[in-house]
Amino acid sequence: MKRIFILIFLFLNLQQLPAQTFSASVDKNPVAENERFEVSFTFEGSDINSIRNFSPPSFQNFRILSGPNQSTSMQIINGAVSASRSYSYILLPNSTGTFTIGSASIEFKGQILKTEPLKITVVKGSPKPKDEEVSGVSENEIAKNLFIRASVDKSRAYLGEQVTVTYKLYTRLNIASQMSISKLPQYNGFWAEELETSRTLSFSTEVIDGKKYSVAVLKKAALFPTQVGKLEVTPFELSVPIEIPRKRNPNNIWDSFFDDPFRRGEIYQYNAKSNIVKVDVLPLPEQNKPASFKGAVGKFEFSATLDKSKTKTNEPISLKLSISGVGNISLLQPPDFELPAGFEKYEPKTNDQINRLNKISGVKTVEYLLIPRISGTREIKPVLFSYFDPDIKKYIELKSNPFYLTIEQGDSSASYYVAQKEGVQQLGTDIRFIKTNFSDIKKRQEHLINRPVFWIATALPLIAFIGLIGWKRKQDKLSGNIQLLKYQRAEKIARSKFKKALKFLEAGNSEAYYSEIAQAFFGYLENKLHIPKSEFTLDKAYSILIENGIDEQLALRMKSAGEKCEFIRFAPNAGASTAMKEFYDELLNIVIDIEKGLDK
Repeated sequence: MKRIFILIFLFLNLQQLPAQTFSASVDKNPVAENERFEVSFTFEGSDINSIRNFSPPSFQNFRILSGPNQSTSMQIINGAVSASRSYSYILLPNSTGTFTIGSASIEFKGQILKTEPLKITVVKGSPKPKDEEVSGVSENEIAKNLFIRASVDKSRAYLGEQVTVTYKLYTRLNIASQMSISKLPQYNGFWAEELETSRTLSFSTEVIDGKKYSVAVLKKAALFPTQVGKLEVTPFELSVPIEIPRKRNPNNIWDSFFDDPFRRGEIYQYNAKSNIVKVDVLPLPEQNKPASFKGAVGKFEFSATLDKSKTKTNEPISLKLSISGVGNISLLQPPDFELPAGFEKYEPKTNDQINRLNKISGVKTVEYLLIPRISGTREIKPVLFSYFDPDIKKYIELKSNPFYLTIEQGDSSASYYVAQKEGVQQLGTDIRFIKTNFSDIKKRQEHLINRPVFWIATALPLIAFIGLIGWKRKQDKLSGNIQLLKYQRAEKIARSKFKKALKFLEAGNSEAYYSEIAQAFFGYLENKLHIPKSEFTLDKAYSILIENGIDEQLALRMKSAGEKCEFIRFAPNAGASTAMKEFYDELLNIVIDIEKGLDK
């Protein structure tokens, strides 16, 4: 009987314990195209202090006007305690249609709870209100106190002349958390080079129309016009989470009594957009343009050096051209030069060292390999390099000294392997007699058989054949496993792209690491998707991936990682080695997945 009472007591108490649930809901469905609605993710249970790590879903088809806004409630009924905590967002649809808001997740005592996805139907509605309000504050009021200003150092420039565009954030409001890029500017008609800026926002103070603003540089870029006319740079858009105080009720005495000056207000996601930048690009003058001009604009110095003045036939010599100064180093074309008869010239080796501070500057070196084939004294005429100086509006032509080379007859039996080309071997005499006595050949054969070199040369083809069989079997095995073959090929490409960044990662150099891995990631996307550097945007890369049958989730991962690359300087923990390694692995996996997806 005692056991029965204990079981009844336990049963009644268990009945009073509320179940732990995590659910999603909306205040209206369907909604109009320009109508705001609220989505809430609510945890209900007895112990809300044990919940951790709330993770919202992606709101890719909606604009976040406010959120996450957190609220908590608790009640006691018949001695049973129940409580709930909600995370809510105010959303605005981007377009009409039926969309799915994915699952949110939360951790409760080591267990992951997820909500069910929500389907939202968006129908045609009334025109968008001109003055949207959140907590009594209009967007027009926010725009007066937080905005992005884009400015250029010159509004008129010559073709190929550097124009520096700077994006600054002006704010008088409290920014609640990390900002994120909504849309990058497009530099149509320009060759663009990102300029170095601080990886963390450093605010200064400026006064505009009597108002004091906190100002920080977001982004700087060097633009080199590639076409003539009036060019525009599209706006830079940034999602800024700002904190707006909650609306107070002046008729409620308790609102003032319990007022907490440190309490958080609503978090509102404001989409700040910069102004459009316009540049009038002038053509380069035709008057007095030298024949050696190949498009260089800026201020440069030029030198040419020959590594030796005496040589022999068939021995290589090196002619090195060096161009240094301020201008678009990447697009500089090396000057042409004439060689006297009897020389062979091979494809040059080019090296660029670029300084990306306020002005693009650096050094381009071009090294040519030359092979003299005829002996004698030869003259290499001066090499000419010219450029246009936009400050003085004139062409400048620079000239090297002539080179005099003494070429002696080299060993005709010597052979030189240069760039996979063979020199012509000249026979010692024009006629050779037919051999009739072969006794000397037999002696040479017996002597050759007794030498180790002969047996090594005989065994090498056999060893190579066995190795070839092993390699062929391995390839057949890999070909049988298509997925493994694709993965290995994709991984090899990904690791080669990030090889240099990995060195900075191992050295713990976060600044150089993030700069290198961002350049490698964007460079990979430009090359793989055949997008010119001046036209590259993450939206364009996203669209091309979708057109090529890449999964939408992978395309979104690429876009998110690209935005993180672009805006990593805003991350306060950018230098942590763990974060650096995780970021490396994340980009590596994205490149591998893209390679596998495009290889199908």
